[in-house]
Amino acid sequence: MQLNQQHDWLETLAAFKHPRVVTMLFLGFSAGIPILLIFSSLGLWLREAGVERATVTYFSWAALGYSFKFVWAPLVDKLPLPWLTRLMGRRRAWMLTAQAMVIVAILCMALVDPQSGESQLTLMALAAVLLGFSSATQDIVIDAYRIESAEADLQALMSAAYIAGYRIAMLVAGAGSLYLATWFGSAAEAYLYQAWQMTYGIMALAMLVGVTTTLVIREPEITSVKPYHYSNTEYLRFFLLFLVAVLVFIGCFYFSGAAVAAAKKTLTGLFANRHLASLLIETVRLLGAVTVTGGVAFGLVKIGLVKYEILNHTYVMPVREFFQRYGLSLAWLLLALIGLYRISDIVLGVISNVFYYDIGYSKNEIASAVKVFGVIMTIVGGFVGGLLSMRFGVIKILFVGGVLAAATNLLFMLLANIGYDLTWLYIVVSADNLAAGVASAAFVAFLSSLTNISFTAMQYAIFSSLMTLLPKVLGGYSGSIVDSIGYSNFFLITALMGIPVLVLIVVSARRFVRA
Repeated sequence: MQLNQQHDWLETLAAFKHPRVVTMLFLGFSAGIPILLIFSSLGLWLREAGVERATVTYFSWAALGYSFKFVWAPLVDKLPLPWLTRLMGRRRAWMLTAQAMVIVAILCMALVDPQSGESQLTLMALAAVLLGFSSATQDIVIDAYRIESAEADLQALMSAAYIAGYRIAMLVAGAGSLYLATWFGSAAEAYLYQAWQMTYGIMALAMLVGVTTTLVIREPEITSVKPYHYSNTEYLRFFLLFLVAVLVFIGCFYFSGAAVAAAKKTLTGLFANRHLASLLIETVRLLGAVTVTGGVAFGLVKIGLVKYEILNHTYVMPVREFFQRYGLSLAWLLLALIGLYRISDIVLGVISNVFYYDIGYSKNEIASAVKVFGVIMTIVGGFVGGLLSMRFGVIKILFVGGVLAAATNLLFMLLANIGYDLTWLYIVVSADNLAAGVASAAFVAFLSSLTNISFTAMQYAIFSSLMTLLPKVLGGYSGSIVDSIGYSNFFLITALMGIPVLVLIVVSARRFVRA
């Protein structure tokens, strides 16, 4: 019996050499470069340039494209790119296009000095939004490629390899960018824009790893999926509908600026709390923009700009199939679990680097502990999570990851009370990143198991968008919340957020049968 178990473990480890697993390591690297250039690295750049903490955390909303990517996932799934799709195939063509857009967005950010005034901050925000949109598009294609290119049994290890590549890229974009900015001459007491400009230029070059991988790999072969064929004109109208919706959404934010400012002023006087007033108004603003955009899109469909058949194939059928497959009650239960599983670590993660900075750690200390050592621990956690998921099942490791993710937030509370202490910094970073690696590997495999191969891009985009939507919206207010209640109370709240997640996992485990 012991020999058989040892043989099983050896077979599991040998699967790491599979070409598809290795491919996901490089694609994970490509996917991981942009994220910290929007979050922590950009946050430190802005803080070093003298931007207020609350404004810095608002920039995390630039990554909301990750949370709304299901809106344009059907375009990526169905819309052929002229010439490029015929040459490279549907997945590789979109992958290469998204990677080119990421490079352009990073270079645009490099051309903006956030210390030069509010107009420059606006340009930085627009470039960051473009980066979030482009990176989310790349994620849509990579996720679809991963699910379509291998059987379900290999998904946990492919997820682990993806996470490893992703975290290595975060090491490059996180620690690497901090080291480079310091080496080029920028510091808290002596901000130098040119140092950050060169740093972001180098990060754009790092994306060539993904470009090279896309050019080398083969298109996944899927014979079980029946394609939908529409004319180029119909596809173009579909794209125009999406473009109009985006412009309407942006317009709602642009033209509501004066009214929002007045409402914030009124509510601030009413509640005697500027941060609470901003939270309420911006939430209403976001919901209003989504409502108006949906109404305009519905009207354009009604007048015949786009055939309902196309929308049915791309938006309605993937959602309907999911609810039909699992039943109404279980489907909603699974969606609730997806939407809340990452809430503890994402909400905390938005402000973690600012927290380290505020209690006295230097950029180099943050880079060494968080970006280097922390990433190594995440990679270890990812591979451990992948192996354990294959051996003991995804649901069990999902629960273990949920417990660890919530519990490690309490260590941040302890660090806030201790203050500057390098030993405790490494302890907290080790535990937090190891837990994140285990949880992420199991969760990605879990999401992959929920996806129907006939609707890969759309369904997985919905799942991964839902996974980050609420956490990132709340994370955008983390700076304001900390200003109001302090770091210790904030970290306690984020830990308590993990309790409903564990309840959902237990209830789901009793009813969910993996497809």
